[in-house]
Amino acid sequence: MARAEIPSSGKLEISVDRVGKDAVVHLTGRVDVDSSPDLRDHLRTLLSEEALPQTIIVDLAAVSYIETSGVATLIEALRIARHHQINFSLQGLSGATLRLFEVTGVLALFEAGNSGEKVS
Repeated sequence: MARAEIPSSGKLEISVDRVGKDAVVHLTGRVDVDSSPDLRDHLRTLLSEEALPQTIIVDLAAVSYIETSGVATLIEALRIARHHQINFSLQGLSGATLRLFEVTGVLALFEAGNSGEKVS
């Protein structure tokens, strides 16, 4: 397993663990209008590598706050991943973060992309 610490805005820390052909993106902090561009850039880079991962898991367990701009960024990455036939899932959703995904109806997009498996 290889971990890459990626410089980002002060509100959000992003690190990527490579496990075989898969990538786990760990987010820590706040995902808002200021930090969403950093997240978008990192996900787009991951989705444009020559050796694409088979699966990308975004771990939101350490996210204290997320705005709709962050949700939109994750939806954009999901669409790109589907285009490349890459599995894209979320883990660690809880509390207010989970409620935002449920209330907006976005959670169903990620569930449908995972063959009906519920994201956790």
